[in-house]
Formats: sequence, C-alpha cells, structure tokens
Amino acid sequence: MFLQIAVLLGLALICCVLEYKGIIWHNSIFAMEYEIKGLDVSHYQGDVEWKSVAETEKYQFVYMKATEGNDFTDDTFMQNWEGAKENGFLTGAYHFFSARSTGEQQADHFISVVPKEAASLPPVIDIEIALTHDPAIIEQELMTMSEKLEQTYNKKPVLYVTYDTFNKYIAGGFEGYDIWIRDIVKFPTLKGKQNWLLWQYSNRGRVVGFDAYVDIYAFKGNQADFDFKFKGKAIL
Repeated sequence: MFLQIAVLLGLALICCVLEYKGIIWHNSIFAMEYEIKGLDVSHYQGDVEWKSVAETEKYQFVYMKATEGNDFTDDTFMQNWEGAKENGFLTGAYHFFSARSTGEQQADHFISVVPKEAASLPPVIDIEIALTHDPAIIEQELMTMSEKLEQTYNKKPVLYVTYDTFNKYIAGGFEGYDIWIRDIVKFPTLKGKQNWLLWQYSNRGRVVGFDAYVDIYAFKGNQADFDFKFKGKAIL
C-alpha cells in the first residue's frame, strides 16, 4: 500500500514538473476537439523564428500586442506582424486597455500603429483592468474605443477577458461582440447568452521557434467556420 501511494505521488510530481515547464498542459485535452489553433505574442517572447513556427503546421493565426494605454507601443510589433505574415499566418493586433486614459485616446494610439489591411484579423481589446472601476464609465470608454476601431478597420473588435472582467464590465452590455476568454484551468463557460469565439487554454506553451513560453488558444469551430469568419469565404 505504501509503495502504491509513493508511486502515485511520484507520478503526480512528475506531471506537475512537466506542466510547469510547459512540456504538457492538462487543458490540451479539453482543446483537442478544436482543430484551429493560434498564438498570442508580445515583446515577452523576444525574437521569434516564424519560419520554424510555420514548419510545425500546428497554428494558423497569430495575435500580437501592438499598444497599451494612450502611449505605449510594443517594440516587437512590426517585426512580428511582418514576420508572421511572410510565413503564411493570418495576423491580428491587440491593445491592452487602460483605465487611465480615454477610449478615444487609446483608439487613436492603436490606429497610429496598426496597419489597415483587409486581410488581417479583427482588432482585439484586452480587458484585464482592476475591478475597482465604475462599470458604467468603463463600458462607455470601451464602447467609444470599439466604435472608432470598427469605423477604421471595418471589423468589430474582439474583446479579450478574464471571468472577472467579463462579469464586471462586459456581461450584458456588449451583445454582438465576439469574446476571447482566458481559462487555463478548465473548459470555459460564460454566464448569460454570450459565448466565446477564442479560448486561451495555455499560458506556458512550448512551441518551436520561441525561446520563451507562449500563449496558445483555440478557435471555436472547424476550418470552414474559420475561413468564413476571418477570410470571408466558405470552403466549397
């Protein structure tokens, strides 16, 4: 009995170490049913060998950090944008929303950095702010930013959320918006009628071409759904 317990504890310890190092990830089991996978990168990943990433043939699209607040620009954005496109990835940019400046100021900053390209993914507003703000004010600033981005890029932005920010600031007020949910523990569920389109299921992915961990996410749908949603065409 003691030997069996020791073996089980040993196996559990090995699994924990492998997961911590990103070699395995338990959420990958829940994400297996989704065939379309993507990556999320920023300056934290350093220089990316996009050719090597493409050769894995595991990922179809990439979102990369472009801006934050009304004045920060990720210094790897353009090299990631061009490098990913050159290697066949569908690319999109995201903005890290701040409560310290207006939605219009943040939209202007994003627009000054991110190219307007018809073939790119919809812009993303990353909402990971503290939960101490007035929801009405945050909703107003987010709506202002979103509407300006949609007018510029002709695509309704996607909203990246945690459960906390979704429940506090988004639920019930942004019907019709696609949701990108972060849940690195289990299969995602959202309250109310809204559902998710993108799911970040890992924050410690080990991917060839990266020297650092990288976020991995799944698209809710099959290849035909993905092509219709993001490429404006259906597979015949």
